[in-house]
Amino acid sequence: MTEGVVRNRIRRLRFDHDEMTQQELAEAAGCTRQTIGALEQGGYVPSLALAFRIAGVFGVGVEDVFEFEAGG
Repeated sequence: MTEGVVRNRIRRLRFDHDEMTQQELAEAAGCTRQTIGALEQGGYVPSLALAFRIAGVFGVGVEDVFEFEAGG
């Protein structure tokens, strides 16, 4: 099985939504600010439920926030 990387556009989406802070997003998505920071840095892959909650905060689909890049 090939490894892959999950990339995200959280920082960009926060900026585009009135420069929402990590704390504001965390509260809206039901997680901690540290989790949002780790996601933005690529150090954490969210659960499917959290991915859907984050996408819902921005009013977009999960695929508009997260992208899986398969490794070779």
